[in-house]
Amino acid sequence: MIEKALEVLQRYFGYTQFRDGQQKVIMSLLQGSDTVAIMPTGAGKSLAYQIPALLFEGTTLVISPLISLMKDQVDALQQYGVPATFINSSLSLKEVRVRIERAARGDYKLLYVAPERLESDNFRSLLESLQVSFLAIDEAHCVSQWGHDFRPSYLHLGPFLKSLSQKPLIGAFTATATEEVQSDIVRLLGLREPGIFVTGFDRPNLTFSTLRGENKKDFVFDYTRAHADQSGIIYAGTRKEVDNLQGFLTKNGLKAGKYHAGMSDEDRQKSQEDFLFDEITVMVATNAFGMGIDKSNVRYVIHYNMPRNMEAYYQEAGRAGRDGEPGECLLLFSPQDVVLQRYLIEQTIFQPERKMNELKKIQGMVEYCHTPRCLRKTILEYFGEEDVQEECGNCSSCNDEREIVDITLEAQKIFSCIYRMRERFGIGLVAEVLKGSRKAKIRELCFDQLSTHGIMQEISLQEIKDLINRLVAEGYLQLSNGEYPVVKLLPNAILVLKGEAKVTQKVSAKPSREESDEVSLFDRLRVLRREIAIRENLPPYMIFADSTLREMAQVCPLNHRAMLRISGVGERKLEKYGDEFLASIWSFSKDGKRLGETNSDTFADVVTLQPKSKQGLGQLDDQTDSGFTVEKIANLADATMEKIPSHHQTLLMYLEGHSLEDIAKLRKVTPITVQNHLVRCGADGQAIPWDDFIPTEQESHILEAIRQVGRERLRPIKDLLADEVEWFTIRAVLEKHKVVGEE
Repeated sequence: MIEKALEVLQRYFGYTQFRDGQQKVIMSLLQGSDTVAIMPTGAGKSLAYQIPALLFEGTTLVISPLISLMKDQVDALQQYGVPATFINSSLSLKEVRVRIERAARGDYKLLYVAPERLESDNFRSLLESLQVSFLAIDEAHCVSQWGHDFRPSYLHLGPFLKSLSQKPLIGAFTATATEEVQSDIVRLLGLREPGIFVTGFDRPNLTFSTLRGENKKDFVFDYTRAHADQSGIIYAGTRKEVDNLQGFLTKNGLKAGKYHAGMSDEDRQKSQEDFLFDEITVMVATNAFGMGIDKSNVRYVIHYNMPRNMEAYYQEAGRAGRDGEPGECLLLFSPQDVVLQRYLIEQTIFQPERKMNELKKIQGMVEYCHTPRCLRKTILEYFGEEDVQEECGNCSSCNDEREIVDITLEAQKIFSCIYRMRERFGIGLVAEVLKGSRKAKIRELCFDQLSTHGIMQEISLQEIKDLINRLVAEGYLQLSNGEYPVVKLLPNAILVLKGEAKVTQKVSAKPSREESDEVSLFDRLRVLRREIAIRENLPPYMIFADSTLREMAQVCPLNHRAMLRISGVGERKLEKYGDEFLASIWSFSKDGKRLGETNSDTFADVVTLQPKSKQGLGQLDDQTDSGFTVEKIANLADATMEKIPSHHQTLLMYLEGHSLEDIAKLRKVTPITVQNHLVRCGADGQAIPWDDFIPTEQESHILEAIRQVGRERLRPIKDLLADEVEWFTIRAVLEKHKVVGEE
C-alpha cells in the first residue's frame, strides 16, 4: 500500500518521500481505521487525506470551514492535475446539482463542503447519489468548546454521520489540540477505535522571538521596510488597530493590505487575492484572516498584540515558512494586550467554566512573553511533548548572548512584599506598594506602613510588573485562577528569601535582519514564476513553492528527467512549466552568472552536474523530449563555453597545489562555486582525488546514511549525520562511490 501512496505522491505532487508523520496517518487510513491526525501548520496534513482520497474508490467528502480555504485548496489540486471541486454558498442550486451529478459519475475524487451545508435536508438527499467512501474533517478542533476556535456548526457532524445508512471512513485533522480537545473529537464524531497520531509540533525552520517595551509601530515599520521583498502577516487585536497600522504602512510607501470582519465581502476578497498574487507583500489583519490561506512563502508573522492563547498563537505564527524555508515569528508584548484579551473574553464567553479556562490560558501567554527559557521548549511542552532539549538555538532566548545579571536582591524585595501583603492581592497592587504609591486603597489597607513600601521606588512601575511576571513564568510565583488572579509564593521563592538560591535575568535580543543586494538565479526564477502567474491568473505559489525554486537554483537541472527529481515538480507541472524554467536556468548561465550558487550556504543541498561539451550532453538523449531537446541545451552551452571551461580551470589550479580557499580568492568566486566546479569536472569524466576532501572517520557514517535514505538529495543524508560533517564532504562521498551507487 505504501508503494502505491508514494507513486501517487510522486506522480501528482512531485515529492519522493513523505514528511515526518504523514506516512503513519496515510497507512492508518488505507488500512480502514478511523484516524485523528494532529499535525502542525506546514507539516502537510492536507496531503495526509488527499493521497488516500486518490486511492479510494468513490468520492471523498472534505469538511472545510471557510469558502476561501476550499477555493485555494481546490485551485491548488487542479494545478496538480487532481480532479476536485467545492460546493458552498457562492454557487447557485443548479451549479450545486451539476457538481453533485459529476461527482456521482466519477469526475471528482474530492468534494469540499462547509459543515453548515450538512444541516440541509435537500443537500443530504443529493449526497445519497454519491459513493462517499471517506469523510475528511479539516480543522477538527472546531468541534470542541475547549478548542481555541469552537464553531457550533461542527456539532452537527455527529448527527449527520449517525444519519448515514453506511458510515464512511473518517479522518479528523487539526494543527493544534490538547488532550481534552482530542477526547472531544473522538467522542463527538463517534470515531470507532481510532488511530491517534500526534506529529511532533516542532517547526525547526521557524525562529521565535518575543519583545517587550518596543515602540510597536516604529518596530513594525523598520522590520517591514527591511523585508520589503518578502511576504508577511501582521496580526493585530482589533479592527481599529488593523486600520491604523495598515494606513500608516501604506502612507510610508509599503505595499500593505488589510483584512478584518468589518470590511465588505468584496473588499476582503480583493485584499486576500492581492496578497496571494503578491500584489501586496504585507497583510495586516485580525485573527479572522489566515485559516483560509494556503500561501506557502510567508516569510514572517508579527503579532502586534498578544494572542488569547497558545493554540491560536502557534497556528497563526505557523503560517510562516510553510514551504520549509526559514520563517520568523515575532510577538510584541505590552501590558495593554492583557487588558484587551480579558475584555474580549468578558464580551464573548458567558459560560463560567469556559471563561475560567480562557482566563487561565491568557496567563499562560503572559508567562510565555516573559520567560527567559527557550521559547520553543515552552511551546512544545505546552502541547504535551516530553524530553524537549533545553535550548533550541533558534529563538530570542537561546540566541541572546548578553551578560546574565543577578537580580536576587530585587526578587527578595518582591517576595517579601507579597508575603507581608498576605498573598491576597494581584500583580498591580503589589507593584504599586513596591513603587511607593499612596493611593487611597493602599492607605486604607495600611500597606503604606509596610517595610517594603517604596523599597523599589527607583524602578518604573511597568518594570516592576514585568519582573513579577518573569518570576511567575520561572516558577517562583503563582497566580490563582479567575477574573482577578492573586499572586502567591511557591517553594522556590522561599529558598531565595532564605538566601539558599539565586535569581538571574537575561534581556531578550531583537531578531536579526538580513539584507542582500545580490541578484541570484533564485530571484530570476521568482520573476519568471510571477510572469506565469499573471498569465494564468493564479497565485505565484501555486506555480511552484519558494522551496522548489531554491532547489532548482541549486541543482540547475538539464532536462525533464532531472527536473522531475526536484521536490514539488510533478508530471502535470513539468508538462505545463518545465520548458520555461529550464530555459531560464540556461539563460542565466549564458549571461555569465554562477550556476548552482545561492545567497546562502544553507542551500548547498544537491549535487550540481553541468557537463559543458556537446559530447557530454549527447549522452542524455534518453532523458530529454521534444519539449526541451539536447540540441537546444547544447546550443545554450556553446554560447557560454570558453576555450578552457571555467570548472576545468578550477581543477587545474587545485592539481597545481592551490587550496580550495585560495582558488576562491584568486578567481573571485565563492567556496561553494569552487566545490561545484570539482563536482562538474567529475561529471565530465575527470579524475578527482575525492579522498582529499573526506575525513576517514566520517566516510563510513556517510555511506550508512546514504544506504538508509538514498542518494537523490543531500538534506535527508545531512539530517542523519553529526553537525561537523560538511555538505561538500557528503558530495565528495557520493561522487567517490557513484559507480557503486548506480549498480
